Amino acid sequence: MKPTATYRLQLQPDFPFPAAEAAVPYLAGLGVSHLHLSPVLEAVPGSTHGYDVTDPTRVREELGGEAGLRALAATARAHGLGLVLDIVPNHMAAAPEHNHALWAALRDGPSSPYARWFDIDWAAGGEQVLLPVLDTRIGAALGSLRIDGEILRYGDRRFPLRPGTAHLPLPELLDAQWYRLAWWRLGRTELNYRRFFTVADLIGVRVEDPEVFEATHAKIVELVRDGVADGLRVDHPDGLADPEGYLTRLDEATGGVCWTVVEKVLTGAERLPPGWPVAGTTGYDALYRIDGVFTDPDGSAALVRHYREYTGVAADRGGFWEATVRRAAHRVITHELSAETTALTHVAARICARDPGLRDHAWWALRAAIRELLVRIPVYRPYRLGADEVLTVRAAAGAKAVFTVAEESAAVDVVRDLALGRLGGGQDGPDHETFRARFAQTASALHAKAVEDTAYYRYTPLLSANEVGGDPGAPAVGLEEFHAYGERLARDWPTTGTVLTTHDTKRSADVRARITALSERPELWAAFLAQITEETGIRAPDPHAAWVAWQTAVGFGFPYSDRLWRALLKGAREAALHTTWTEPDEAYEKALADFVRAGPGGRPLASVARFARELAPSVRAVTLGSTLLHLTMPGVPDLYQGTEGEYLALVDPDNRRPFQPLPEGVRATEKTALTRAALALRRERPDAFSQSGTYVPLRASGPAADHCLAYCRTGEVVAAVTRLPARLERAGGWRGTEVTLPEGRWTDPLAGGREWPGGAPVALAELFASRPVALLSRTRTARTETPGTAITSENPLDD
Repeated sequence: MKPTATYRLQLQPDFPFPAAEAAVPYLAGLGVSHLHLSPVLEAVPGSTHGYDVTDPTRVREELGGEAGLRALAATARAHGLGLVLDIVPNHMAAAPEHNHALWAALRDGPSSPYARWFDIDWAAGGEQVLLPVLDTRIGAALGSLRIDGEILRYGDRRFPLRPGTAHLPLPELLDAQWYRLAWWRLGRTELNYRRFFTVADLIGVRVEDPEVFEATHAKIVELVRDGVADGLRVDHPDGLADPEGYLTRLDEATGGVCWTVVEKVLTGAERLPPGWPVAGTTGYDALYRIDGVFTDPDGSAALVRHYREYTGVAADRGGFWEATVRRAAHRVITHELSAETTALTHVAARICARDPGLRDHAWWALRAAIRELLVRIPVYRPYRLGADEVLTVRAAAGAKAVFTVAEESAAVDVVRDLALGRLGGGQDGPDHETFRARFAQTASALHAKAVEDTAYYRYTPLLSANEVGGDPGAPAVGLEEFHAYGERLARDWPTTGTVLTTHDTKRSADVRARITALSERPELWAAFLAQITEETGIRAPDPHAAWVAWQTAVGFGFPYSDRLWRALLKGAREAALHTTWTEPDEAYEKALADFVRAGPGGRPLASVARFARELAPSVRAVTLGSTLLHLTMPGVPDLYQGTEGEYLALVDPDNRRPFQPLPEGVRATEKTALTRAALALRRERPDAFSQSGTYVPLRASGPAADHCLAYCRTGEVVAAVTRLPARLERAGGWRGTEVTLPEGRWTDPLAGGREWPGGAPVALAELFASRPVALLSRTRTARTETPGTAITSENPLDD
């Protein structure tokens, strides 16, 4: 059964398989086709997310084990639902006490059959794996280490002893192991295993090895072939050595019938590689277009001006987007990813040493060339197809400009050609392949850390634009750009995933909608910020913190002080301008906490509420409009748990709280009613949204045409939304603007069955009279009611 709409559930010990099973009747009634489950395989005990897999051969016991998963699948099937599983091929938990495969590799070294599972450079560590787990230097930690039989203990951590070494004195014992316990700070510079981004607690897995793939995917393949799962979400494919090869192997293993989407973040005009055997992405590219089409381009530019004036930030510390990204990338590549660039430099140096035509390139020059090229890659990962479009001659010229000696800059050409696979003279060896793969893997880690986890927290004129796959430097998406995107999806990727909120979004869609509305009222926001600062007399530790905190408070609404504070503290540490995760500034963080609890998270609630009321019409249009686009545009919409109603959440872990279904008897909100109506149409008219379905723009005519986005799906369903309502109102409203519906008669399920004629212009002032969106379905039976009249009005959207 192919998914038509999925519902993401975050499984955790407080919400295991039986709890998900209890929610099945509610979710079936909502209208989705599949439950989308967070990772289900064995993970670190207590994990609230499951991406720290410890045993890919077993279903997680804390969630109810395999019996619990199969019971959930059976109950779901009985209610007409299927399951989609989230899988994590790139990495596992670097916790040997929980990860039996890693335990065996650390105990027996390179000869262990499990050693090939992990992306370890044994030679770089002198045949020892660096484990950065100590709170201090090894000399100071010796007193905290103890031998317990064949186990080495450090606090609550456990490590295997190499056979025959337990009797040795402690210093000799440590030297005799296949691993080296080290101060955690050394992980940044000396780590010799591939990790997930900069997280040393997650070790890379070599799924490019057919034996490793088979061993780590046998259980998932079994669940798919047994019909327990109909679809898969593949986490972080950019981290793999050969994503296309992996996806091809996965497709073959699952019989070529599994709906599979990949968490591939596309940047700007970047396209998904056409050779990948997948349905599409998880949908961040759709999120950017949906949010962007409700963002006022002129207003967002004005917000940037106000932001620079208010904060006084320097251009490269948050004043200009591209400069902010470049500065952040340099920091990440020289600090957090130092071990990765060192490893790449060693590989490049080995290649050069063996090739007479490449010798005499200095090690430091190769390292500088690698860094300078990596920071100039505008996408997450340069794939072989189109790689020269991102590793451009212009990028090479920019990288060369940092060298003071022109002859040394030739290293840039060497590195670029190695990354593009242009060197080797027909004698490509393992090092050439290793360099290409590791360069691409490092590029994706750099982009994620520099953009998502640093620049997004430094450049903050409009926080709603700072989302995975977004472009804070150009947050607005035009009407025709959106239509072109919709047409392309319908043509090329009709069953791709689409999302508005995920476990990784920094702000839920409802929070972003409130912030996006600011792009229509930049002067109002500037006045509010000045007023609230004067009214409260509370000063933030810096103007940037004040801007971010108050804008977050406007989006978040009710001041859940602790939740707001935790999100703002995380943002400050990620920005790494005043405090960091590894070098926290206690004085700054206390000042930030005092400001948040007294200001945005405290008593000025009434002022924030008054300001929010002024934004309410725009917020309503963005909230309902983005919901309708998400549920009707080409693709398979994924609803995050709880988002069928109002869902206000900030960055993780705030957005990963256990799921609570809407209680029976609770009156539906506008958003809930719209969600149910759209999902009902997807279920009743599957052909309209199928792989062969079409997307046809419906262009309005009249002075306010740019404020209406409308399209028809396969001649069966019409969706229309209002864009930028505040600007529309200032211009005098719709003023006779019309849209012509396709031939036939059209019913509005949100208005109790009101009908509209096709083939003739419909006034948008009338179409949007009750709400800023319209969802219409082609009438399939003859009707006798007068066109344009409502049959009933028993719908919460009619209030």
